[in-house]
Amino acid sequence: MKNNKFTLERNENGKSLLITCYFAALVSRVWDAWTKSALLEMWWAPKPWKTETKTMDMRPGGLWLYTMCGPDGEKHWSRADIITVDPVNCLIIDQAFCDENGSINTSLPKMRWAITFAQEGENTKVSVEITCDKPEDLRTMVEMGMEQGFEMALGNLDGML
Repeated sequence: MKNNKFTLERNENGKSLLITCYFAALVSRVWDAWTKSALLEMWWAPKPWKTETKTMDMRPGGLWLYTMCGPDGEKHWSRADIITVDPVNCLIIDQAFCDENGSINTSLPKMRWAITFAQEGENTKVSVEITCDKPEDLRTMVEMGMEQGFEMALGNLDGML
């Protein structure tokens, strides 16, 4: 991200990434950007891709089913199963690739995202730990461009805020 500190560290176990970034906004505003579909759609996909939500139920046991739409009409479906919602503090989701009905594609890795939010003066610190079951799964995600894509999406969020 061009205006804020952004760090990405790979855990020595080879199964997780820790991303830390800061946004010049109140924690409540950053939280909303992560938990409201209309706002998520504005930043989640790296440009020129767009995000479209099919359904969102942001509570434990709920689901965010969405697609990333490419400039040539491609669609890549994902689902985020909501595990924990602690407003303005923590969000934990299990993310998987799927079809438009939410049926999980078992040939691609699943990931657990633990996202924490903290107000630090006029800024909000967001820490995202992304964990896969095996080091090979994380390697697959990195090879698919997850690090660069997520950094670009966070840049979108930075610009939106």
